[in-house]
Amino acid sequence: MGAERIRALVALSCACAIGGASAAEAETILEQVTVTGTREKERLVETPASVGAVKAEALAADKPAHPAQVMNQIPGAAVAVTNGEGHTTAIRQPFTTSPVYLFLEDGIPSRSPGFFNHNALYEINVPQAGGIEVNRGPSSALYGSDAIGGVVNVLTRVPPTKTEVGGSVEIGEHGWRRALLSGGSGYANGGFRADLNLSATDGWRDDTAYDRKSGTLRWDHFIGDSTSLKTVLGFSEIDQDTGANSPLVREDYKHDPTRNYLPIAFRKVSALRLSTSFEHETADSLLSITPYVRDNSMDLLASFALRFDPSLAETRNQSYGLMAKWRQDFAPMRARLIAGVDLDMSPGSRRENRINATTRGSGASQEFIDYTVGPRIYDYDVEYRGISPYLHGEISPTDRLRLTAGLRYDDMRYTFRNDFAAGVVQAGTSFYGQATDSTVSFRRATPKLGATYALDRDTHLFASYNQGFRAPSESQLFRPSRATSRASALALAQSAVDLDAIRAEQFELGIRGVVAGVSYDLVAYDLTKRDDIVSQRDPETTQTITTNAGKTRHRGIELGLGAPIHRAVRLDVSMSYAWHEFEDWETAQGDFGGDEQASAPRFMSNTRLTWTPTAAVRAQLEWSRIGSYWLDDANTVKYGGHNLFNLRGNYTLNPTWSLFGSVQNLTDKRYAESAQLSTRSTPVYSPGLPRTVIAGVEAKW
Repeated sequence: MGAERIRALVALSCACAIGGASAAEAETILEQVTVTGTREKERLVETPASVGAVKAEALAADKPAHPAQVMNQIPGAAVAVTNGEGHTTAIRQPFTTSPVYLFLEDGIPSRSPGFFNHNALYEINVPQAGGIEVNRGPSSALYGSDAIGGVVNVLTRVPPTKTEVGGSVEIGEHGWRRALLSGGSGYANGGFRADLNLSATDGWRDDTAYDRKSGTLRWDHFIGDSTSLKTVLGFSEIDQDTGANSPLVREDYKHDPTRNYLPIAFRKVSALRLSTSFEHETADSLLSITPYVRDNSMDLLASFALRFDPSLAETRNQSYGLMAKWRQDFAPMRARLIAGVDLDMSPGSRRENRINATTRGSGASQEFIDYTVGPRIYDYDVEYRGISPYLHGEISPTDRLRLTAGLRYDDMRYTFRNDFAAGVVQAGTSFYGQATDSTVSFRRATPKLGATYALDRDTHLFASYNQGFRAPSESQLFRPSRATSRASALALAQSAVDLDAIRAEQFELGIRGVVAGVSYDLVAYDLTKRDDIVSQRDPETTQTITTNAGKTRHRGIELGLGAPIHRAVRLDVSMSYAWHEFEDWETAQGDFGGDEQASAPRFMSNTRLTWTPTAAVRAQLEWSRIGSYWLDDANTVKYGGHNLFNLRGNYTLNPTWSLFGSVQNLTDKRYAESAQLSTRSTPVYSPGLPRTVIAGVEAKW
C-alpha cells in the first residue's frame, strides 16, 4: 500500500498548467489537479482561481540556472534577475521588491510574514523541485498577509518507490559550474529522497561572483492505509558579491556592460526549514497537523541603498509554527468544509551599522570602491506573532456548477524592544529615528467567493472575488530611512510605526478548456490596491519616507495556449496584457493620478516551440518578450522593452547517460533586466546576461 500511496503523490506533484504541458498532454487540462488554490488536492477545472504551474519534468529537463528561466513560462508571471539567483517579481503588479507576494514550500511559507525577502526563491532549491505552482492574484482568505500579487508554491519531489541514484555536472561561460545530486529509496511503508545543489559562478560582470550550497531531504512514512507522515528539511547557504544588477548610465550600458559601480556590495544568506506533516484521512474526512521551524539569517551590504543610506546589516529570524486543518466531505451536493488555523511565532533581530564609503566620480555613474564600518544605527529585537483561523466551503448545487467561499481572520502582533533609547541616533551628517519599545498590532478579516461552471465536457468557466492584505514588515515599521535633520528623523520614525496594512480586492473571470486538441486558459482580472506602502525618495535630497499612499488599479488579460502542431512538434504560448495605473496618488513630488506605474510593462509573453522527434531527443526554442515601460511615475522616460531567444536541448545516450545544454540570449541582445531613474533624474539600466552557453552530462541508476 505504501508504494501505491507514493505513486499517487507522484501524480499529484506533476500537476501542471497549460504552459508546462508536454507534447502528449494537450487534453490533460481536464484532469489536472492543484494543491495551492485550496491547500487540498482539487481538479483545476473546479478551482475558481488562476493557477499556473511548471511540472517537475520541465524543471528536470531545463535545469534552470535562475528561477526566471521557468517562472516566465506561466501566463501573467515574470521574474527578472538581480544577481546570482536574486530576483524581482511581476505577478499582476509591476516588477517590484515590495512585499506583495507569498513564497511557499509545500504549502508552508518559506519565511515569516513579518520578515519578507523579495529574493525568497533563492532560499529554495528550485532546480530540484517537484514542480512550481503560482496562484495569481490575492489569496489572503487562505494564506493571510503578503498574498496580494500572488502565491508561489514550490513543491518538493516525492521519494522513489525503489532505490535510485543520479546526478548531473554542468559547466558554462563566466565560470559557471554546478553539480545536482540526488538519491532515494522506497520501502513497504514509505520512502525517502535527498537532493543536493552545489552551484558557483564568477559572474559575467565585475565583482559579481556567486556560490550556493542547498539541499532538500524528504521522508514519507505511512501508518496503515489512512495515516501518513511527511518530513521535509530544506537548507541553503549563499555567498554572493551582489552589485544587485548595478545600474549603469546609458553609455556604459551600451559599451561597457560588465562594469559594476557597486563592487563592495554583498550578501551572505543562511536558510533552514524543517517541517513534519501528520495526515489522517478517511473516506470523507481529513485531519492535518504540520508543526515547523525556520531559521533565516543574512549579512547584507545593500547595493540598492549605497547612494542614499549606506549600511551593513545583520538580520536574524527564527520561526516556530503550526498549521492545522480539518476537512469534512458530505454526500449531498458534494459539499466540503475545511476549518483550519495557522500559528506563527517568529522572534528576530536587526543589528545595523552605518558605513563610510570611498567613492570615485559623481552622479549616477559614481563608483563605490571601498568602505569602513561606522557607528551602530539600529540595534533591536522584534517578535512577530500571528494567529489565523480560517474556513473554506464548497458545494455543487448541480453537476455542472460548483460554488466556493472562504473567510480568514488574521491577528498579527509585533513586540518591539529597542536597545537604543527612543529618540535619534546620529552618524556624521545623517540621523536615524528610533522607535520606543512598543507593541504594534494588525487585525483583518478577508473573504473570498468563487464559482466554476462546466459549459460542456471540454469547456469550463470560472468567476471569483478575492480580498487581500499586507501588514507592514519589520523593516518598514521599525527601520525608517536616513534623515537629514533630527526633527525629520523623529517624524520618519513616528510615521513608520503608524503605517496601515495594504488592502486589495480583485474580480476575476476566466474560461479554460480544449478545442480540436488545443488547450487554452483565458483570464481577465481587475485588482485594486488601497493604502499601498511605498518608499518615496526625493531624487535631489535622496531622503526617503515610507508611507501609505493612495490607490492603484491593475487590470489585465492573461492567456495560455498549448497546441500539438505536428506529431513531434508542440507550441506553448503564455502572454498577458495589463494596465498598472495610479488612481489616487499624490506625493511631495507631484500628483500622479492617471499615470502608469513605473517598471510595469503592459505586454509580457513567452513562446516555446518544442521538437521531440524521438523519446531520446528534445530541442526547445524559446522567445521571451517584455514590453516597454516607464522609468518614472511621472511617465517622462521609457524603456523600449526587449525580445530574447533561448535554446535548450537534451539527448539520451542510453538508460544511464544523457547530455543536455542551453544557450541563453541566443542572438546576444543587449537588454536591461531593469531600468529606472537615478540621482538627478538620470536614466540607468541594469544589463542582462549576454549570450551564454552551458553544457552538462547526467547519469541515473
